[in-house]
Amino acid sequence: MSPGRRWAALAVLSTSLLVVVMDMTILNVALPDMAAALSPTAAQQLWIVDIYSLVLAGLLVAMSTLGDRWGRRELLLTGFSIFGGASLLILVAESAPTVIAVRALLGVGGAMIMPATLSMIRSLFTDPAERAKALGIWAAVASLGAAIGPIVGGLLLEHFTWQAAFLLNVPWMAAAIVAAVLLLPEARNPNPGRWDAPATVLSIAGMTALVWSIKRIAKEGPTDLLALAALAAGLALLVWFVLRCLRSDSPLLRVRLFAVPSFTAGTLAALFTMLAMASALLLAAQWLQLVRGMSPLQAGIALLPLAIASAVVSPLAPTLAQRIGARTVLVGGLALAGLGFAVLAVAPEPLTYTPVGIFLALLGAGMGSLAIASAIIMSGTPAEHAGSAAAIEETSYELGAVLGVAVLGSTAAALYRAELPVSDLAAAGLSPGQVEVARESLGGALHVLDGLGPAGAAAAAQAQDAFTHGLMLVGGIGAAIMLVSVAVVFALTPKGLDVTKGH
Repeated sequence: MSPGRRWAALAVLSTSLLVVVMDMTILNVALPDMAAALSPTAAQQLWIVDIYSLVLAGLLVAMSTLGDRWGRRELLLTGFSIFGGASLLILVAESAPTVIAVRALLGVGGAMIMPATLSMIRSLFTDPAERAKALGIWAAVASLGAAIGPIVGGLLLEHFTWQAAFLLNVPWMAAAIVAAVLLLPEARNPNPGRWDAPATVLSIAGMTALVWSIKRIAKEGPTDLLALAALAAGLALLVWFVLRCLRSDSPLLRVRLFAVPSFTAGTLAALFTMLAMASALLLAAQWLQLVRGMSPLQAGIALLPLAIASAVVSPLAPTLAQRIGARTVLVGGLALAGLGFAVLAVAPEPLTYTPVGIFLALLGAGMGSLAIASAIIMSGTPAEHAGSAAAIEETSYELGAVLGVAVLGSTAAALYRAELPVSDLAAAGLSPGQVEVARESLGGALHVLDGLGPAGAAAAAQAQDAFTHGLMLVGGIGAAIMLVSVAVVFALTPKGLDVTKGH
């Protein structure tokens, strides 16, 4: 394939990834309007948010292996069709259960698209130096999608109904199908071996149970028996899955790739980077809107330092790695993210946007390490096993995002509740039921306290301060977590690793 066609193919892969990643964050903006139109129960609203990531996480391994066997282009085209078709179905979605079903279908399409884009890059770019640059662009686009999702969502909701957040995907996917047919060659494992159906069931059930349990622990606390039972079951199923793969001549997932220390280092770096970004976007977006009083569009624009810094640094990371070493860039990116969290932790009170903007910029610059992590993961993986490597990397992204929200988001929520006593809220004039709503979230507190006069205004200010303190505490914990990641990844990554030369 000519160089021009390779880079055009990368544009198709990156653009399709942009849409999928945007879809993960755009819903956060559309959810209030959706809730007002459909009146879902609390449980239904939770499923609308969670079903996408549950389906995505559960199917990643199976879909990646299917791509290796069936054909990565075929899988990608099928994913585009399902993603676009599901988005179009939103026009007939007039109830919460229907929206949940649409979101589940989107998860199926996303599980096909995300690993296929990564494994296709491995197949298209056989030269390690070119591949490192391509993965840098891919990583920058992934970061950009997460950051601009709220902006696009805010713009759409200012002029259209909530369905527009879904319908945006339709023309993108249609264009992606045409471009993929014209530009992308087929690639598959020439010797796939037999399909392991029991391992497929174990991977789907184990990953779904693991992700669901972490999400539930984040919402209900670490003493929830149902969540703990699901966590134990998920871990047991995944251990069984790993043992089965290790004993198989044609495993569903090449878990032996973890025997290479640099591969493990790249995977852990991707997980920690996504942990940092997911928690940052969740908490910073809420702080900007509920404490600073910004509209969704204004908040999306205020989050741009993350996207801009990542878009600048990620494509440059491979060149920088060639000059100062892949380990230095990989560890340096994690350290920059940790420094960003530290800036947030030590910021003077009252917290202003300036330290938050610096935090977001440092985190975005630190995400340049994601490009090197991808290059490390893919450089040591044979082309026929690219699907397994892509599945592992994409799973690390998904788990990192879930853990970021669960660990850091729950920590912030715990401090918020601790600084908002029941007695203070009752004194402001809230009923017991309203007190629980106020302690559940800052958005709920501002809603029930609105119109209660000076006492309500004082309690609302107290709730905003409590949320801000939770955000700053997350800065300290996040800095500590990233420091640990620096030490672990540094120890695992060989000093002379050069991703531009394939070793």
